[in-house]
Parts: sequence; structure tokens; C-alpha cells
Amino acid sequence: MRVAAILLAAGVGRRFGGAQPKQFISLGARPVIRHAAEALIPHVGLLQPVGDAAMLADALTGLEHLPVVPGGDTRQDSVRAGLDALDALPEDRKPDLVLVHDGARPYLPEAVIRAVLEALASHPGAIPAVRVADTLKRGQNGVIAETVPRADLYRAQTPQGFHFALLRDLHRKAAGTDLTDDALLLERAGHAVALVPGSDDNIKLTFEEDLVRLERLIGPALLPRTGTGFDVHAFTETDAPPRPLVLCGLVVPHDRGLAGHSDADVGIHALCDAIYGALAEGDIGRHFPPSEDTWKDADSARFLVHAGERILARGGVLVNADVTLICERPKIGPVSTAMRHRLAELLRVDVERISVKATTTERLGFCGRGEGIAAQASATVLLP
Repeated sequence: MRVAAILLAAGVGRRFGGAQPKQFISLGARPVIRHAAEALIPHVGLLQPVGDAAMLADALTGLEHLPVVPGGDTRQDSVRAGLDALDALPEDRKPDLVLVHDGARPYLPEAVIRAVLEALASHPGAIPAVRVADTLKRGQNGVIAETVPRADLYRAQTPQGFHFALLRDLHRKAAGTDLTDDALLLERAGHAVALVPGSDDNIKLTFEEDLVRLERLIGPALLPRTGTGFDVHAFTETDAPPRPLVLCGLVVPHDRGLAGHSDADVGIHALCDAIYGALAEGDIGRHFPPSEDTWKDADSARFLVHAGERILARGGVLVNADVTLICERPKIGPVSTAMRHRLAELLRVDVERISVKATTTERLGFCGRGEGIAAQASATVLLP
């Protein structure tokens, strides 16, 4: 049976507030929606994100998923957009079953997913749910209007699971109506929807206090790791062909460039080694061997992008990076801010996490004699 999951990320989270939609805020050093995606991927063959393409591309970097489709004005419109995208796949890739999950539910126990999928073997639809334990009151004008019996009442959660063709057809017929969840479509059509055990921790991020609770569940899983890097390159010979001086991703005006197999960006090379060291993944030469012609005169920005992607692929986050350039000339101070911004751009992090500074050797050694430039770097990442 082919299984797909529609991951909804089109909501704006008005009740939560904040500068960005709640599903993209940081939780345990990763976007909320990334936690949800990572929980679903081991159980599905296709992941169909629905929402803002640019924000989802950032949040899901390194994870395998179908092209993002835009969301609609309502949750129902967004689910239908996801179903239509799945239905447009070749016949041999179309799913038999589909899960629909809210991107704002990041803590998704594996047992909940398995229970939903197992129930679909005997039911056309299934949802995880938790029994209501508290006494329920209906209020009116600030006072109790009545007590609502809680017997046989459940709190519905996601992912909700369905036979794909059935949910697709029901959504198309119901276009323009207002639904609270997808199971309601099956209920109205007379189909039995199974209830399977949900989890009290499978909460939807709605209010600020929900974030505190989720951080307690997810946050402690990440531990800090620190790596260091060092690199050195000599200046090209005076009679060598002209070569630009590239430092921390920028071309810096100078009479000579640095000699090396790639563009010899000593700052980026040291920073890559620091990141790879924090990940315990060797050094830059392991990933981009200087013996390979592929990397001859290569832009070292590619190396740093790779190092940043390795952090994301490991489920981590870059806390900060610090690069020190060691040289008498050129002067680094006037361009250090631009360097910080360039490194932050390549690593896709806030510039406040990046430091670039310079020092001299008081005219001692090869750097002091103006024969080359050295760089040292440190990087701290949080990893599961």
C-alpha cells in the first residue's frame, strides 16, 4: 500500500501572534513544522507540503518531499490542494492511503501514526483522539450556562488517515463548505471513522503557553558540540597570472590573491573544518578532495553551503561561528561586516550568529612577512 502525507502549513496563527506563522518558529532549535515532517517521513512514501514555498523550503531543507503547493483561504482549500497535487502524480505513484497532518503539531509519537495506519486496514478513515477528562462547561456572558456531559467525548488530533480516492472525491464534492476537520466529510457521507488512541503530548501549537510545554518535550534532546578549524594559504607569486583575493566569500581588493586548488578562501576553509569538526565528519579535504579536478578554482561558497546542509541533515542548528583572519594586509576591518553577512547568507542563519575579525602576528612569521594569510575558526552546533 502506498502512503502519502499532506503536511499543512498555510495557516497564519492569529491566536498565537508573533512575527511569523507559528509552524515556522524555532522549537528545540528547529522549525516547528520540521519536527512534524521528520516524524511522518519514516511512515510514508510521499510527503506533500502545502503552504508558502520559500518558507517551507527553508524549514524542510535536506528532507525528501514533493514540490510545495500553495495553500488556500481555508484549511479545507489547503487539504484539497494537497489532494489534487497527489492525484496529478503518475498512476504508479498515486497513494492508496493519505494522512493529513497539521504542521503546528510537532510532537508526534510513532505509536499514534502506526495506530492510524493500522486502523485503515478495516476502516475508510481513522483519527487519533484523546478522551475528555475535564468537566465541560458552556459559558455565556461570562457565566456558566450549563454543564456538558463528557461521556463519550473525545479531543480529535492529527494525523487523520483516509483511503485516498474516497477523501479526494468527498473534498471535491464539498468545495465551498466550511469543515473543522477531514473526518467530518466521511461522517456526513455515512462512512465509519475509527477512533484510535491519541497522545496528550500531540498538542497543536495555538497559544504561547503551548510553546513552553513543547519546549519541555523537545528542547532537551539537543546537545552542544563545538569544532575548530585552521587553514593557511600563501599569496601567489608576483609573476603568476592575476588571481582575485577571496576571503569569507567576498572578493577583497589586493595586489595578489591566494594560491590553492580552489579559490583558496582561507576563511571559509577554516570555518568548514570547524563545522565538520563539530559534526565529527572529518575535514574539508574529506568532502572535497584537492586531488579531484572538479574542485579546481571552485568557489568555496559551495563548500560552506554543504557544511550548513550537513547540520540540517543531522537535525541540528548552528548556534554561532567565529572566524579570525591572521594577516598584515589587507585590512579586514572595513569589510568584516560584509563578510559576516555573506557567511550568514551561505549558512542560512541570522547574521548575529556570525563573527569575523582579524589580527596580526606583529610582523612575525610568514603572515608578518606578508607571505600569506592564515585563519582559525570555531563553530558550535546543537545536535540531537
